[in-house]
Amino acid sequence: MRTVDLSPLYRSFIGFDHLASLMDAAARTDKQPSFPPYNIEALDKDKYRITMAVAGFSDSELTIESENNTLKVSGTKADKQDDNAERKFIHQGIAERNFERKFQLGDHVKVLGADLENGLLSIDLEREIPEALKPRKIEIGNGKLLENK
Repeated sequence: MRTVDLSPLYRSFIGFDHLASLMDAAARTDKQPSFPPYNIEALDKDKYRITMAVAGFSDSELTIESENNTLKVSGTKADKQDDNAERKFIHQGIAERNFERKFQLGDHVKVLGADLENGLLSIDLEREIPEALKPRKIEIGNGKLLENK
């Protein structure tokens, strides 16, 4: 595996240390969990949807948390040892195990809502850029600011 030294980024780009840290984290060889499978869709310019296959989980067993640009989705099955003792599986392909999956969100990405239908958990996201960060047109000569339309 090839390693990349990102220390020049820390010296040359002021304020981009968060980006370099994200690149360092992505380059790590830690195995990421593959359960549950998911899709990420771009619905529009600033709208996204994460769809996760969570067969066997009810909405009360799922938790969605958003904090510091991290979206954490976890599922916790109730302990059903008595129920499993009576059941004899010939093949068990539906995973009923607990999980936790984390997604790094970009700046100003907010969770709009979530739905659970037919074993698929859909989480809608939207990037909302604050007015202060949107581009503005500056008129030359009198120094007045105009909105860029």
